[in-house]
Amino acid sequence: MDYSVMDTKDYDERRKPVAQALGAGAIKANQFDSLPNHEGHAHNELGTGQEELFVALRGAGHMVIDGEPVALEPGRYVLVGPAAQRQVIAGPDGLSYLVVGAVVEGAGT
Repeated sequence: MDYSVMDTKDYDERRKPVAQALGAGAIKANQFDSLPNHEGHAHNELGTGQEELFVALRGAGHMVIDGEPVALEPGRYVLVGPAAQRQVIAGPDGLSYLVVGAVVEGAGT
């Protein structure tokens, strides 16, 4: 079989390990389901060398990237490089979003 399937409804936690559950070897992907006004962990990916693609699935909120607010809403894609400090903040109705990460060639440890 050259495909796999996972359903996020099978996970009760805020973080759903999408890529891990699918057995992905080259990419990392997690879905986060945040309650209203939840503030995620501010961090960068210098240690891993990953760039990350953020995709809002439901709800809305914003990211703070190196101090600059960037709206997150369905249909908007935000790519963040390894060195940028990032934090996701859910809006008043909550936010479900997907983060897909991959190591930038020559970056990380």
